[in-house]
Amino acid sequence: MEIGVYTFAELRAGTDGSVISAEQRLRDVLEEAELAEQVGLDVFGVGEHHRADFAVSAPTVVLAAIAARTKRIRLTSAVTVLSSEDPVRVFEEFATLDLLSGGRAEVMAGRGSFVESFPLFGYDLGDYDSLFAEKLELLLRLRESERVTWPGGHRPAIDDLGVYPRPVQEPLPVWIAVGGAPQSAARAGSLGLPMALAIIGGQPERFVAFAEIHRTAAEAAGQPLPRLSINSHAYVAETADRAAEEFFPPYAEMMTSIGRERGWPPMMRPTFDALRSRRGALVVGSPDEVAAKILFQHELFGHDRFLAQISVGNLPHHQVLRAIELLGTEVAPVVRAEVERRLAA
Repeated sequence: MEIGVYTFAELRAGTDGSVISAEQRLRDVLEEAELAEQVGLDVFGVGEHHRADFAVSAPTVVLAAIAARTKRIRLTSAVTVLSSEDPVRVFEEFATLDLLSGGRAEVMAGRGSFVESFPLFGYDLGDYDSLFAEKLELLLRLRESERVTWPGGHRPAIDDLGVYPRPVQEPLPVWIAVGGAPQSAARAGSLGLPMALAIIGGQPERFVAFAEIHRTAAEAAGQPLPRLSINSHAYVAETADRAAEEFFPPYAEMMTSIGRERGWPPMMRPTFDALRSRRGALVVGSPDEVAAKILFQHELFGHDRFLAQISVGNLPHHQVLRAIELLGTEVAPVVRAEVERRLAA
């Protein structure tokens, strides 16, 4: 199993009210990525947001900086908000990243959990679904052929034009990020595309249906069995109590802040403790507990990638680094060995 981390590079106030600068936050992201590679993790992802409380609106720029400092770790967006992007530019940028990194780039395409990019780039939220479907079709067309003819729609037409540069990887990997929409899982499966399933609330068992929809749709379309990633909030510390005490305050602040925009109740400690139990969505605890949680989810999903969002809210940078270190050195070897044993059995 591949194990990695991803970040949205949040800019939230600390306990003293101060906010880290975007410049410093991006330096922190580079350090997190370098450490992730050093401790043996497989993937590093960077999200895209267009808000004052996030430092990254251009993931490929940040990933290119990481590519220059690393040699092995795979580099993915988490996610690229494809609905409000130009697929031609997305392909060109990730193809360039792929060349710079020696074939390590991936696109994780999604519709976006925040919608600020739609008015920013002149798109109508009423076209939320059709924008993504059309632009995904064009992105896949671009990776299949050097020259493209496109009839147009939300994007202007293309008449037998070349799109360059071409990536090292053929085809350039494109994952579909899925939250709570079964039709998104079906679309990914029918296209033979790997799916990144975000589990950020409730019990993991509730999401098994999404994995089944994904696989069934692929089988019905005559596609090979596509890959599956589980993406979750996660944190590792030396003990379970320490993990909970360190992660709860920034996690609660983040979830409560976002909840005010979406009508969620404030995040309280009993809810947090329920979420970090074996059947909860949070992967938070000691190395043994986190490994057990990932393996419990593997029993449910049979996935071959797990991505952890560790840096949430105002979690101090040194704690993020320590959690990444523990994930790579103590959790990942246990998980990989057990998954290999299960597959060989």
